[in-house]
Amino acid sequence: MRFPPSFLDELRDRLPVSEVVGRRVQLKKAGREWKGLSPFNKEKTPSFFVNDQKMAWFDFSSGKNGNIFDFVMATEGLSFPEAVERLAAQAGLPLPKVSREDEAKEQRQRTLHEVVELAAKYFEITLASPRGAKARQYLADRGIKPETQSEFRIGYAPAERFSLKEHLGKQGISVPLMIEAGLLVAGDDIPVPYDRFRDRLIIPIHDQRGRVIAFGGRTLNDEVQPKYLNSPETPIFHKGSNVFNFHRARQPAYESGSVVVVEGYMDAIAIYQAELKSVVATMGTAFTEDQVATLWRLASEPVVCFDADRAGIAAADRSIDRILPLLKVGRSFRFAFLPGDSDPDELIREKGVAAFKAVLQGSLPLWDVLWNREVNTGRIDTPDARAAFEQRLYSIIRTINDPLVSAQYRGTCRVELSDLFWKTTKARLDKKNSPSKLPVTITKEGHHHGLQKILLGLLVHSPTLLELKEDEISKIKFAGRLQKFHDALFQLLVTNAEIDVNLIYERLDPFYYSVLEDVHGHQREGKLRGHSLFARFPIMKLDPPVGFVSRCIDHFVNVLLVEQMVEELEHLIAADEPLASDAAGERLTTLVRHIQELRDINSNMDTSLAEEATDFRNALLGPADYRRIAA
Repeated sequence: MRFPPSFLDELRDRLPVSEVVGRRVQLKKAGREWKGLSPFNKEKTPSFFVNDQKMAWFDFSSGKNGNIFDFVMATEGLSFPEAVERLAAQAGLPLPKVSREDEAKEQRQRTLHEVVELAAKYFEITLASPRGAKARQYLADRGIKPETQSEFRIGYAPAERFSLKEHLGKQGISVPLMIEAGLLVAGDDIPVPYDRFRDRLIIPIHDQRGRVIAFGGRTLNDEVQPKYLNSPETPIFHKGSNVFNFHRARQPAYESGSVVVVEGYMDAIAIYQAELKSVVATMGTAFTEDQVATLWRLASEPVVCFDADRAGIAAADRSIDRILPLLKVGRSFRFAFLPGDSDPDELIREKGVAAFKAVLQGSLPLWDVLWNREVNTGRIDTPDARAAFEQRLYSIIRTINDPLVSAQYRGTCRVELSDLFWKTTKARLDKKNSPSKLPVTITKEGHHHGLQKILLGLLVHSPTLLELKEDEISKIKFAGRLQKFHDALFQLLVTNAEIDVNLIYERLDPFYYSVLEDVHGHQREGKLRGHSLFARFPIMKLDPPVGFVSRCIDHFVNVLLVEQMVEELEHLIAADEPLASDAAGERLTTLVRHIQELRDINSNMDTSLAEEATDFRNALLGPADYRRIAA
């Protein structure tokens, strides 16, 4: 049974060699290859290697090598058709039914390959002839070396209307065959078919096996449009399934572990000439599913290089929308943007290959480009706008088909949204509210620890508030001995009908006296009772009203709660549990919302209490007297 080459190619694409071999040989990763013990000879040291990029296996103990079909035939004793049937079942591909029409089509494709090969040779010869002088000068001006021209088989299509047509006709190629190969322009309104490419620099386009299948033509007259012209779709050329220079880039991409993707074939040629040989071009098309799969055969994370102008950014945006549904674990893209108005060719000629490498090193992950696009085009200045912005992002992420990748994107999105929305809210609050003027003095002990001591000191100083504040203060996780002191303080409230400062100093367990002295301060020679509290919160020296003290306690509790929630938020982000899980995601959203709400409240309360403290202080003392007392 005969199998169409396209079917065998699809089998190779769907089944990595490591997957086929791995069913019989235990393989271990070794760099970019896999290794294992030979299935043909008994050995203790692995000499059997598999290379997915080359689509081949090598057994150095027996000297055997081959592809997936060879391996199945050699290890299972099958014929070639039987091996193809076995692998087709493994890949989930139905066997093709080869009819006479299929055989005729296959023969037709072979003939078309021969026709475009003849055309490629004609264009090459014409470039080297006197008629190709203008094209050779253009290549020299672009810095394309003769050896590069030869390697890429660059040619020239003469300006005459029937030049190629007449040349191929003399070799027995029919006009219908030339039309089918995309070499002539024909139609019902065109009496005489004529050459598609005229007075253009010709770049052959190859398939993955290195056969010429089409051409790209660059005009040598800037007044002629389009500047770049590709062959039309033909039985052997499907623009959305091919990338330019794949067959040359395959091995360099395997060796370097990366591949650069540009839009135009002239850029790809210039980059290749600059010794960055793992480069391909999409020939100006938007990414297709086939092209994405092809690029992932070259590298797990290709770097797409676009101009930084509006058109380049728009092209990146279109590419992202095409790529997102196809993302898989270990398969993504990065994006690099060229500075100014330069393209890769110009940048390399003017500043050298190092400048282009620097652009590639600064490439951004796909998520960063997507995030920047949405932030730069969306509104987040109001709650409604933020809700719409969030909804749009999640709807984009839902287009990702792989559940694990989609989950990670959702988790990352939650974190980014939380940070962005808080920064936006904070900027608004900072603009609306003046900095805090509430007179709190916290030095070497740190804000968090010092504020806890102020809070406990206020409860000692105003014990009538203990019962009133018990529920809120119990939410605070005090540090070290402060927590035990807090528990002992509230235990006094349970065991005593009434409580005042004297009772606290008299009945508190001596174990806590050092903490009591630290947060409040016993009366002694030269020191007022409460001197430690006064040092941290000077307004308390003036014995403010209990209502003011109560509001201060509420404020300090909220500030400490925010700090606790921020700490939990940071822990949640750093934890092993995926942020996209329902529990973690809901907690993350809740934390961010509560943090924003409390910070808004705290900012307003801080200003209000500062103003109240100033009014109270000025009613009793002048500013100079207060500074003297506070000191």
